Amino acid sequence: MAKVKITETVLRDAHQSLIATRMTTDEMLPILEKMDAVGYHSIEAWGGATFDACLRFLNEDPWERLRKIRAKVKNTNLQMLFRGQNILGYRHYADDVVEYFVQKSVANGINIIRIFDALNDPRNLETTIRATNKEGGHVQVAISYTTGPCYTTEYFVEYTRQLVNMGTNSICIKDMSGLLKPYDAEVLVKALKKEFPNLPIELHTHSTAGLASMTLLKAIEAGCDIVDTAMSPLALGTSQPATEPLVAALQGTPYDTGLDLAKLDEISRYFTPLREKYLASGLLDPKVLAVNTNALLYQVPGGMLSNLISQLKQAGKSDKLTEVLEEVPRVRADAGYPPLVTPSSQIVGTQAVYNVIMGERYKMVTKEFKGVIRGEYGKTPMPVDPEFQKKIIGTDEPITCRPADLIPPELDTIRKKAADYIEQEEDVLSYALFEQVATKFFENRRAAKLGLDTENSDPAKKIHTV
Repeated sequence: MAKVKITETVLRDAHQSLIATRMTTDEMLPILEKMDAVGYHSIEAWGGATFDACLRFLNEDPWERLRKIRAKVKNTNLQMLFRGQNILGYRHYADDVVEYFVQKSVANGINIIRIFDALNDPRNLETTIRATNKEGGHVQVAISYTTGPCYTTEYFVEYTRQLVNMGTNSICIKDMSGLLKPYDAEVLVKALKKEFPNLPIELHTHSTAGLASMTLLKAIEAGCDIVDTAMSPLALGTSQPATEPLVAALQGTPYDTGLDLAKLDEISRYFTPLREKYLASGLLDPKVLAVNTNALLYQVPGGMLSNLISQLKQAGKSDKLTEVLEEVPRVRADAGYPPLVTPSSQIVGTQAVYNVIMGERYKMVTKEFKGVIRGEYGKTPMPVDPEFQKKIIGTDEPITCRPADLIPPELDTIRKKAADYIEQEEDVLSYALFEQVATKFFENRRAAKLGLDTENSDPAKKIHTV
C-alpha cells in the first residue's frame, strides 16, 4: 500500500474558485521556495482561468508568471489545467495552435498537463495528448465527473480505457461541482484500479456541497494514489478540501503522506493575511465558503452559480433564481447531458436564464447553445433528440466529425496579425487565445516601457468571474 501523494492547488484552482483567480504573481513568489521544500507530488500553478485573468485583470504576462514560479520551484512538479482543443480559451483552436501551446508550456516549465474536455469527447483530447507526449510532459487526462442517466461506473471505466489507449500516463477524476459522494468514489476508484492496476489515479473535488473531505478519505481507502488539496486559508467552500487536516488524518496510517505539518503550518501562516486582505477588499465573498447543497440538487458548480446570480441581477430578475436553478437540469437534459464545466456550464446556465426570463423555453437561443446542439463542441454524452436539434439549429447541417477537423491551420495567420506586438514567441499564443484582451495588454506593456501612463487593472477594484 503506497503513501498518498498530494497535489497542492493554492496557486491555481483554490484562488480561481474563491476569488475569481485574482492572486497576483507578487503574492505567490515569497512562499514558493518553502512550498518547494514540502515534498508535494505537484503544485498546480498555471492554466485554467489564470491565463485569462493575468492578461484581463492583473496586467501580467502569464508566461512570465510561469517562468518566475519555475525559477523558485526547482524540485517539485509544476502542473497546469488544459481544456483540450479549447486550450485555455473558450472555442476550439486549430491543431497547430494546440501543439505550439503545449510545446511552449513544457519549455517554460510545466511538467504535468492535466487535460480535459467539457463533453468527455476523446476526439477533442487527441492532439493535446499526442503533443504532450512528444514534448516529454506527463499526460494526465481528467474525466469530467457528473451525474445523469449515462454516467455509470461502466461509462467512466470505458472512457478511461479509450484514454489509456490514446497515451495517457495517469487519470484524474475531476469532480468540478463537488457531486462525488464518498461511497460512489469508493466504487469508482476500485473499478478503475481493478481494470487498470498500474495506472495512477488522482481525485480532484470541491467542497461546495460539504462532501469533499469524506470523499477523499473513501477514495484513498479504495486505492486512489494522489489527491488535490488547498492550504487551509484558501480551502473549503467552492475550493478544495484543506491540505493540513488531511495530512494529519493520514499520519501513522498506511496512507501517511509523509508531509511535515510544521512546514505546512509555515505556509499556512503566509497565506492567512492574504485571505484577510481578500475578505477586506471584497474579493473573497463569505458566501462562497458556505456549504451549498444546491450543487447536489441541480449539478451547478460554485462559479456557475455566481454567474447565474450576476446575470439575473443585471436583468432585474433576482427573484427568479430558484426557477433558473430548476431549469438548468432540464436544459442540460435537452443538450445531451453535458458535464457542467467550462465552457458547457456557462452555455447551459445562460440558456436556462433566457428560458426563464423570456417566459417561454427557447424563445431566444444563444449562439453558443446552438453550437452545442449542432456539434461544434463535439459529441454530447447522450444523443440530442433529432426534433429538438431541428428546432434549435433549423436547416444548419449537424457536425458529426471531430470539430477541429474543420479548422484549417491558423498559427501563421495569427503570427502575421500579431506581428506589431510580438516581443517573445509566446505572445503569439496569448494573442491567439484572447485577441482583444492580449492586444490591450501589449499596448499597456509598450506604453509602460515608454514611461507613459497605462490603464492599470487593480484586482481589488475589479471583481468579475472568469
